Amino acid sequence: MKVSSITACPLDCYDACGIIYDEGKIKPMKEGHTNGFLCPHLNHYLENKRIELPRYKGENISMQEALNKLKEILSSSLKSDILHYRGSGNFALMQEVTDHFFANFGAVLTDGSLCDGAGEAGIINGRGSNKNMPLSEIAKSEVVIFWGRNPHVTSSHILPLIKDKKVIVIDPVATKIAKSADIFVQIKPHTDIFLALLLTRFVSINDSLDEEFIEKYASEFEEYYELTQGVRIKATLENIGVSLGQIGDILELCINKKVAIVCGVGVQKYRDGADILRAIDAFAVSLGLFAKEGSGVAYLGNSKENIESAFMTKAKRVSKVNTKFDEFATVFIQGANPLAQMPDGSRVKNAIQKSENVIYFGLYENETSEIADLVIPAKNFLEKNDVRSSYSHNGLLVMNKQIESAIGISEYDLAAYLCEEFGVVLKSESEYLQHYKNFGVRHIDGSVQVEGRDVEPYKDGFDTDDGEFVFLEEFETQQNSNDDEFYLITPKSPSSLNSQFKRSTEVLLHPSLGYDDGEILCISSDNGEVLLRAKNSDALRKDTIVIYSGTKGVNNLTSSKHSYEGKNAVYQENRVKIKK
Repeated sequence: MKVSSITACPLDCYDACGIIYDEGKIKPMKEGHTNGFLCPHLNHYLENKRIELPRYKGENISMQEALNKLKEILSSSLKSDILHYRGSGNFALMQEVTDHFFANFGAVLTDGSLCDGAGEAGIINGRGSNKNMPLSEIAKSEVVIFWGRNPHVTSSHILPLIKDKKVIVIDPVATKIAKSADIFVQIKPHTDIFLALLLTRFVSINDSLDEEFIEKYASEFEEYYELTQGVRIKATLENIGVSLGQIGDILELCINKKVAIVCGVGVQKYRDGADILRAIDAFAVSLGLFAKEGSGVAYLGNSKENIESAFMTKAKRVSKVNTKFDEFATVFIQGANPLAQMPDGSRVKNAIQKSENVIYFGLYENETSEIADLVIPAKNFLEKNDVRSSYSHNGLLVMNKQIESAIGISEYDLAAYLCEEFGVVLKSESEYLQHYKNFGVRHIDGSVQVEGRDVEPYKDGFDTDDGEFVFLEEFETQQNSNDDEFYLITPKSPSSLNSQFKRSTEVLLHPSLGYDDGEILCISSDNGEVLLRAKNSDALRKDTIVIYSGTKGVNNLTSSKHSYEGKNAVYQENRVKIKK
């Protein structure tokens, strides 16, 4: 096998798979966590039609003409009136090179998160840092709790690791993994914090606390236990859709076992999302899971942990969640589709259309490319060099260029052109690539891992000032919804990744609501409405509907408010109504 044939998946996904490119085909590496298979997205990656030619005002132009036009637009705008909005449609470390140009040029960049920021904030508040439980540790567990995570869709490479383990699923939707689980709790949406509080309380009531771990690393547990006593057991269990027997069954499987709690982002798509992850962490603390091999809480770890960015990104920033596009004359959008991905879609569309110049730099046509003045096609991951890390494991994967192509331009080459034209210093591409490669260390099994990352994070205490876990001191009491309102869940689709690939056109709802499959329904919220085809599913609760992330128009329903912590989007905060 030629070394140059090895690369890695570019998709913004937990798995970050190793890939072999062979005679025009994408194949999985057999070694390591990729385990000889790829997800449907990557298996069909080359079948997806991409943008091949640049265009301006709807007319095809050459790449040089596009670059000249980009220079002209940037030259004619005040620097403070230029916004660089970069997403993670292509996921790798060299994508940030454009930040280097725009920050040094004096433009405005973004911060905040459309995905996982609230949960990360809660984890950092409790643990002092966001270190992920790597796949290698999940493989050693005896019990796996999938809490709001659907591994068949979002992280299929975890599935071979859980064979012969006890599986608990906590989810509002009866997913595929839920149907085969030892315990399935079909919890009411946005009530995970109460289940976590009650589980911790019953660990203490049953005298099952890991006293040694708590004495060392969680000495304020008694105060937290008093907080959990503020939750009324019977009324709360009835409200969240959980029985006392299920609480007992969960604890019976977990006590004195190696337990991995694998959380998805859906549990924290709310204003109090930080508190939810912190309460789940506290349940793990009560059992001493952070001190045990094969135990802990897996969420989205910091993919850049122990990796220093090669690019200067100090700049004025605005929120990625509620960006006011109409305050900028020029908007440069890279690897993102804000017209579909950002919450409060109607507001976003109205605002972005008021910008004088909208530039789209990406691979695929979408709502944003359709309204852009200047469209610049990007190169795909086979046509350029890069390095990527993961938020699910500690690997550092080199993405070697596989083919030459006349289509598109790479992020580095675009930044190099702009840096040259506007006098911004930029090192060679090889220097930046080597900078990132230097953070890797080769292990005895041949894999390259990010140097210095913990295999068993927090085993010897937390990264807080005193090494102890910091518990919640209060939590928010949620409002009851009206009988004619439904909870909106927006999980990942089996056929798309956000707004890439084959996007859904349906709303999933419980058959008892009386709608026919294929019937056009109007789903509305305080923010807006969307028309979608009905699809009945008995996997749902009667009070819940599912519209997959990336479905056209779904974000007409969502609010552009931030989470209380983490500057995260709160896609599932709104209740919705249904009418024909």
